[in-house]
Amino acid sequence: MSDIFNRLAEILEERKKADPDSSYVASLYHGGTDKILKKLGEEATETIIAGKGGDRNEIIYETADLWFHSLVLLAHNNIEPQVILDELDRRFGLSGLEEKANRSK
Repeated sequence: MSDIFNRLAEILEERKKADPDSSYVASLYHGGTDKILKKLGEEATETIIAGKGGDRNEIIYETADLWFHSLVLLAHNNIEPQVILDELDRRFGLSGLEEKANRSK
């Protein structure tokens, strides 16, 4: 799974140097954090609606958009996807309740 994230991360990094008029991702970077967050929020809402509708293909499509735009946010903040995968790995085996309790300490 991390292979596709790493491939996307490389492309997203390259797009930082691209002309915003020629690259969708470059236009997001050019718009700054607020533009990226607006798009991410839109994709999160569409994923929620797809989940509520229960159509498998829509859920897959919208989740892919959500993940992609999450990767844009990470790249914008110079965070590699592996850092997120490492955090998920760290949490593996912890109950959700235990993990939540650890956050408040």
